Amino acid sequence: MNANYNLACYPIVQNNNLRGWPFARVSKPYCGSAGKSGRMKTREESLRAVEGKTFDVCVIGGGATGSGCALDSQLRGLKTVQLEAEDFASGASSASTKMVHGGVRYLQEAIRNFDFKEYRVLKQALHERVYMLQNAPFLTNTRLFLTPCYRWVDVAYFTVGLKLYDRVAGRDGLAPSIFISREKALQRMPMLASRGLVGAVVYADGQFDDARYNITLIKTFTEAGGETLNYARVVAFERNAEGKLSTAVITDQLTRRDFMVHARSFVNATGPYADTIREMATAGVPQRIRFSKGVHVVLPPEVLCDREAMLIPRTEDGRVLFAIPWLGSVLVGTTDEEIESLDHLHLEAEEVKYLLRHLNRYLEQPVTADQIVSGMVGVRPLVSSSQTKSTKKIARNHEVELDSQSGLISIMGGKWTTYRAMAQDTIDAVQKCLGVSLSQCQTIRYRLVGSDGYSTDYWRALAKLYGVTESTARHLAGKFGTRASNVMDLTRGNPELAQPLVEGLAPLRAEVTFGIQDEMAVSIEDILLRRIGLQGHSWKHAMRAAPVVAELLAREFGWLESRKQDALNQYLEKIRELMEKAGLAGTPAN
Repeated sequence: MNANYNLACYPIVQNNNLRGWPFARVSKPYCGSAGKSGRMKTREESLRAVEGKTFDVCVIGGGATGSGCALDSQLRGLKTVQLEAEDFASGASSASTKMVHGGVRYLQEAIRNFDFKEYRVLKQALHERVYMLQNAPFLTNTRLFLTPCYRWVDVAYFTVGLKLYDRVAGRDGLAPSIFISREKALQRMPMLASRGLVGAVVYADGQFDDARYNITLIKTFTEAGGETLNYARVVAFERNAEGKLSTAVITDQLTRRDFMVHARSFVNATGPYADTIREMATAGVPQRIRFSKGVHVVLPPEVLCDREAMLIPRTEDGRVLFAIPWLGSVLVGTTDEEIESLDHLHLEAEEVKYLLRHLNRYLEQPVTADQIVSGMVGVRPLVSSSQTKSTKKIARNHEVELDSQSGLISIMGGKWTTYRAMAQDTIDAVQKCLGVSLSQCQTIRYRLVGSDGYSTDYWRALAKLYGVTESTARHLAGKFGTRASNVMDLTRGNPELAQPLVEGLAPLRAEVTFGIQDEMAVSIEDILLRRIGLQGHSWKHAMRAAPVVAELLAREFGWLESRKQDALNQYLEKIRELMEKAGLAGTPAN
């Protein structure tokens, strides 16, 4: 391959897990220029582009739902701006169980309690699952889940249940569920507790890189002509003569300077903070959001296997848990604990014990807390009109609310897998409120940036053209798709950026510079948690990478040595504090 080879000239390959769908067929090779278009504005450029300007739609929120709304709105021809109070994907959108799924538990609740709301959530999510998989194939994959059974009655129960799961998915199914014998179960997952095992029921679901999916949604939105800005907190609204919202007053979190953005319509897609924005728009509105805390621990790969995941079918509180291979680690979670406040969210020692206790019931060799390499916490924003139900029993459905007094449109509830449908419903409501003709939603089969020309062996082209290792090529292709060449092009003028971020690991220093220049990252955590993902996989590796990240940030932003050192110390102290609160004293494993 010569240096002029176009890395985007690859066919979209057949995905047998998406049978029957037109987008899954082999297409003609895409020969666009992957690497010459679509540079995202710097934060300073974006600030100039939004300050004092007027838009058709202002979306408040930079998580999955807000980013989905922004993209849908812009693709319908509405001039759209997106504002995020912290960093993009800084909340629950980067702390999910990394599953693109309908939700086995929702089927269980629907059957047990004759809950039609749970059934509707399940059905919609199973249909939306396919769109997520096909719209960003480099960020998603299908995964087989083994459900170990230690009684024949459990075999019957889960076989019937998962066949129903298949039935609800219908033509959107990924693969039919099957029962496998004890011998086959242990062959496929040797670390299962063998005593009393009678077999396992296997089913298929989707998996994705949540933080990168969120960032890629935003990049797709900006390439469609939208404007976005992180660390831009809405602190007040101003109204027009009719009493409707017309202006958002925003504080730049980095400079503490206030500015204004004008819009014809405002969308509140702030997840757990939806009630704060609703109250800001109209004082005294009833509170609608309940908080459910979900935590995960991350374990080394040898705990499970690198191919198939495990559904832990029973817990003390009637939930199901998952142990899932995830980009070289094993993710275990999640809990569902109602909390009253969003302050001081962190992994706690009792939550660690809870997860390991249930996991170890299904393992031949128990896992201990000192094997944990990382962890994460997120808050589900559940929409409810009642305070009597436990958060475990609140359906994960969504609701679009129009405040007739202020004109604010709030999208509340929902889950990652249904983000696109939530956005579609929201922008339908926006167009009605604006009095414009309802235009067709474009996002159902709208591929995200990096998807055009992507194939599962795209990494080979990267390795050959840029001379990187297989692990680095696979890592880059899995994070950026065909836009990985944009990252690698940074190394042509600065060979230092081709060096590993941590010796022996796949991520490169070029990813840090790319995250700063092209993805609005401004802190060590922005880079290591949400752009590259290293913090989510290993606290130890993140701490080793932090000095290099701090140095590259200092170069880009012209920081003094004292500021660089302060940023580094604060980050390292935060990681140590996370470990201490989780009851994991000392140096993290791995």
